[in-house]
Amino acid sequence: MANQPFSFSVFPNENFLDLRLFQYGWEQCAPLHSFGPFVRNHFLFHFVISGKGCLNSDGPDGVTRRYVLEANQGFLICPGQVNTYYADKNDPWKYTWLEFGGLRAEEYLNCAGLNRAQPIYQPKSPALAEPVRDTMLYIADHHNASTLHLIGHLCLFLDALIHSSSTQREIQGARLQDFYIQEAVTFMEQNYQRELTVEEVADMCKLNRSYFSKLFRESMGCPPQEFLIRLRLSKAAERMQATKSSIGDIASACGYPNQLHFSRAFKKRYGVSPREWRIQNKSRAAGSQP
Repeated sequence: MANQPFSFSVFPNENFLDLRLFQYGWEQCAPLHSFGPFVRNHFLFHFVISGKGCLNSDGPDGVTRRYVLEANQGFLICPGQVNTYYADKNDPWKYTWLEFGGLRAEEYLNCAGLNRAQPIYQPKSPALAEPVRDTMLYIADHHNASTLHLIGHLCLFLDALIHSSSTQREIQGARLQDFYIQEAVTFMEQNYQRELTVEEVADMCKLNRSYFSKLFRESMGCPPQEFLIRLRLSKAAERMQATKSSIGDIASACGYPNQLHFSRAFKKRYGVSPREWRIQNKSRAAGSQP
């Protein structure tokens, strides 16, 4: 851990329903090192090991808020949430992160009192935060372990997060509608590259379109068509940062055969053109952290 400034790994598969791990790592950031503006398709949680930094993220009301964080605190980024975070100039943070999802991920985060309106993790005490930090670092440093082993430690992380959080809430039972929504999200993630309608997604879930749209909005906070737009733009942003493909090719690969339509949608979502965003968010190295 002391011989390099960061570690990054991608989880090898997604064959888990209740909880799914996508990628994880840790990094000692340089002064003012930033990431974003970016939008995630899954939950992304950072724990600050040392140093300081800031998070800018939009709440459910669309207003962007700024949070200053230090050691033993953490921050949550929710699916579809625009965010930017950066290290302090004089005391840059070191953090570890996990990106995860699944049918019960949101439920467990709600038990910790964490959501889009309340993204900051504050432990009841520094001692109680240690298992959260240590379990996250364990996952980050054991990328060669079996998938079941890592999923088990993801469960341990969430358990430690819930019991240490100063905003802890009671656990609620899972709902059948969550299964339908997760199935819909997975279907969109697998088919966003082609023409896809809300009717097709609803039919896949064997639900009436209007009822499906109502359930989706209640669960995800936006209509299914808006989520699909966010998904496509997020995937495009990932490709722009990770590859050298032309913007036109990336737009086409992400469900936008018309590059002009893609550029307009991207600027509306991120505030800058695809070209400007790419310049601002060049990867420092292959496999750099999210």
